[in-house]
Amino acid sequence: MQIRRKSFLALSGAAAGSALLAACGGDETAAGSSDAGGASDAGGAEEGAAPARADADLVIWTDEEKAASLEEPVATWGEANGLSVAVQIVADDLQGNFITANQAGNGPDMIVAAHDWIGNLVQNGSISPVQLPGDATEDIAPIGLEAVTYDSQTYGVPYAVETLVMFANKELTDVPEPKTVEEMVAAGEAGGADNVLSLPVGEQGDAYHMEAFYSSAGGYLFGTDTEGDFDPSDVGVGQEGSISAGEKIKELGDQGVLSTSITGDNAISLFTDGKAAYLVSGPWALEDIRTAEIDFAMGPVPGFEGLEAAVPFAGVNAFYVAAGGKNPAIAQQFATAVASSPDIVEQMFPRNELPPVNLTLQEKLAADFPEIVKIAELAEGADPMPALPEMATIWEPLGQAQANIVGGADPESTMTSAGEEITSQIG
Repeated sequence: MQIRRKSFLALSGAAAGSALLAACGGDETAAGSSDAGGASDAGGAEEGAAPARADADLVIWTDEEKAASLEEPVATWGEANGLSVAVQIVADDLQGNFITANQAGNGPDMIVAAHDWIGNLVQNGSISPVQLPGDATEDIAPIGLEAVTYDSQTYGVPYAVETLVMFANKELTDVPEPKTVEEMVAAGEAGGADNVLSLPVGEQGDAYHMEAFYSSAGGYLFGTDTEGDFDPSDVGVGQEGSISAGEKIKELGDQGVLSTSITGDNAISLFTDGKAAYLVSGPWALEDIRTAEIDFAMGPVPGFEGLEAAVPFAGVNAFYVAAGGKNPAIAQQFATAVASSPDIVEQMFPRNELPPVNLTLQEKLAADFPEIVKIAELAEGADPMPALPEMATIWEPLGQAQANIVGGADPESTMTSAGEEITSQIG
């Protein structure tokens, strides 16, 4: 499955080293380091390897974009607390390099990464639970707290969220926020656009972008146990709900609403070129849409008429305390600072405009960044991407099944085969 999105999350981090982990580009040396009394040396690294741990009181590893946004606020915090700090870029396989370094005792004190890594990091003993101040949780959107909770413990401080929404080109449709898929199709056809909908499918499928439609028609990935936690022994792919979802997906394929010719490479450009009435995408599409000067509206992805609500995935970015870090108390101190006030995340925002989960910051940004804040609000209707390590078995078989169904394959046999493949991998 090809997932190409200008996103701050790497899908299925649990599958470290697999094709689903898109490495973030950049230099593997330090993004920036500061010391209360002078700069600290982050050290270099061979290509593809993690950098040597910087000589600092607090060392944070992350990808290039997040590192750029963290430099200034982390330096300010360090100076205020008389601590040396360093933010280091790990350009390739941040998760795998972190796990290895943590086990060796020469890793960072914190990492900043996607919430769906949590299951694998916990399984490898790489991160510790964090203690959030009681009043801080009141100012964090529920989706953020839910995403970083694993086995009833809080493992990260959430700061940003993304989810898929529906963009509408108001010049190509009179229904900017369709309530159902059927209303969307009718309005898109009436508007005369070349494509009713631009949603990446491709020859290998894209289960991430298809999740809203899949869930609306009854499909699920994993069941839950009595505690409400995901149960990897209950695989939904291949069950009745997924077959029903396959049938609705096939209908959209037969109508030409979904097409394997629309991929992660051209989905946004079809919309910005005025060739699609609607687009299912996330906050990473906003820059291109604004540049194209499209008169657009934005709303939730609709579900099928008479069926369940469409529920896309939400992805949350968070700060994590390394279990084997040199200075865990300082890492926890910084985590508390992020959770207690929106100041650090607000300083990060200009360098990396991500929808915040801090409710006070949402209010502050609403006037100047209404679309960003609306995406954060719409994320409350999404489900956090499962953080189970077993999610790594889902993406490719389900995505391929959905692409085959869009191309005309039988929904029942195709979904059943995908479910059997997933189940055999979980064991």
